[in-house]
Amino acid sequence: MPLTTTAEAIRSMEIRGAGRIARAAAGALRDHAEMISTDNFTGFRDGMYQAADLLRSTRPTAVSLPNAIHIVMRDLRTATDATDARNGIIRNAEAFIRSSEAAVRTIGMIGANQIRDGDTILTHCNSEAALACIIEAKKQGKEIEVFATEVRPWNQGRLTIEVLNHHEIPTHFIVDSAVRSFINDVDLAIAGADAISADGSVINKIGTSQIALAAHEARTKMIIAAETYKFAPLSSIGLEIPVEERPGSEVLADEIAQKYPFVRVRNPVFDRTPGTYIDLIVTEEGVIPPEYAPLIIREHLGWRVSDLDSHLFGT
Repeated sequence: MPLTTTAEAIRSMEIRGAGRIARAAAGALRDHAEMISTDNFTGFRDGMYQAADLLRSTRPTAVSLPNAIHIVMRDLRTATDATDARNGIIRNAEAFIRSSEAAVRTIGMIGANQIRDGDTILTHCNSEAALACIIEAKKQGKEIEVFATEVRPWNQGRLTIEVLNHHEIPTHFIVDSAVRSFINDVDLAIAGADAISADGSVINKIGTSQIALAAHEARTKMIIAAETYKFAPLSSIGLEIPVEERPGSEVLADEIAQKYPFVRVRNPVFDRTPGTYIDLIVTEEGVIPPEYAPLIIREHLGWRVSDLDSHLFGT
């Protein structure tokens, strides 16, 4: 897929989900590196930086995107020529895609240990990692059932119930606002993450924070399932993760909205859940409490404050 096509697919949400976005970006950088035919190192480097900037601009919140770009591009500064640089990008991209896919499988196995036989689980949006935990629990022979939310306005919950139905997992499909009505019927809530801050707070699909609040009130365990590359390095120095707000037309069609000139439709895609409302974060490196987020950023992403410029600008 050409770079511009991939970028537009990410921007338009044809490609969605933090892990899928990250792998798509890595694959696009690999393919673009193969397509740039010049043997001039400066020309190749500048072309790759432009490609990285285009991809980075598509979705502002999911840190899996800039983290994936940083991982794929990290050897470009030390490359000796265009061939060396091209080979490094291809090697890093393919390694990232493999490790991303393996991380989901590992999270599934670790997360399934948090699910008991007979549990009822609430999940929100269409998280690969969260679903991997539920599916693995089913494969282990545990009798489980699931409450899955609708996830307005893009209805990602329909993708979730398709997966759950395929695995023959009994599922209740509910509107987002019904979570509190059913929370006392739930033993465990599990969601994914688009970004995890150094303070342990989680940015995920809008509605996650309300689920966590309802779970906290009901004393229901709240778990986040997320790959380590979804932790946000720049949050370590106090930079806020921007929360994307998409066009109101996704909620109310323009031809209807124009009838209400004094009404502004608000459509934030994500919200922030405080770490105090999260019991555990399941990663491919193991289960951690939210307050251990800085350790993941430092030890597993290998990020230091000295990396600030390279992380921001892909250099």
